[in-house]
Amino acid sequence: MAGMGERPLIVVSGATGAVGRHVAALLEGRAQVRLLVRDVGKARALGLTGEIVAADYADRPLLDKAMTGADAVFVVTANPLRPEHDENLLAAARLGGVRHAVKISWLGVADPGADDLIARWNRDSERLLHTSGLDWTVLRMRSPMSNTLAWAPAIRQEGVVRALGGDARTACVDPRDVAAVAVRALTRPGHEGRTYALTGPEPLSPREQTRVLSRVLQRPLRFEELTLNQALDGWRRKLPEPVAHALAEAAARRGAVAAAHPEDTVAAVTGRTARTFATWAGDHTAYFR
Repeated sequence: MAGMGERPLIVVSGATGAVGRHVAALLEGRAQVRLLVRDVGKARALGLTGEIVAADYADRPLLDKAMTGADAVFVVTANPLRPEHDENLLAAARLGGVRHAVKISWLGVADPGADDLIARWNRDSERLLHTSGLDWTVLRMRSPMSNTLAWAPAIRQEGVVRALGGDARTACVDPRDVAAVAVRALTRPGHEGRTYALTGPEPLSPREQTRVLSRVLQRPLRFEELTLNQALDGWRRKLPEPVAHALAEAAARRGAVAAAHPEDTVAAVTGRTARTFATWAGDHTAYFR
């Protein structure tokens, strides 16, 4: 544990993910950082610094070692079919003397009508955190803007975006803004016991995002609406069947007013307005060209 004047030791799980990589980068110089990753090569290719540990969330002895001496942990889990991953991370953190856990969750859990596998898993994970004995902060994020990177191959090759729910708006959020809130919570007092709703500043539909990308890339793009079955088939090719169906259920609710409503939490916590999708797109043009 960090003593007087020493930089805290913070464990970052999911450190090569959409949010975790930015948390790791922002912590550089502010804390000692231990990164838990599945692919050490990917972490190094991303230029991540700090102690890099190949992590298997099913391996309790490994997690126990990784958490030893840490002050705080950034918790990211990604498999709703493996709820024991959260259990193992939090148990290892408690055993290792960690005081504070900051966890990524999903803003959809606040919707009483959300009862799919992913919503239930996030709710259960939050409850597990609340009863873990650790100080906690929950970051409930809206869909990350980086999800549109899935469109990149079709944009590059065909100049087309294919997506479900072309007119359903959501206040998607820049992962860098989520990371900025996470780092505030990990390194400064006053965020314990708080649940933050994190969104971008404007509701946009996939069709509107396509128009933004077209302007940023300075090339025409067309939008093609997918049917629910087409979208489901695409998810099935990449994901287990229960997860694919949960995504389909969530997509069917995407047009709800709650998903479109922006929150000002990013500005309240960081003092800086949340980034727009146009800003995010402009910073990521290389992926679409």
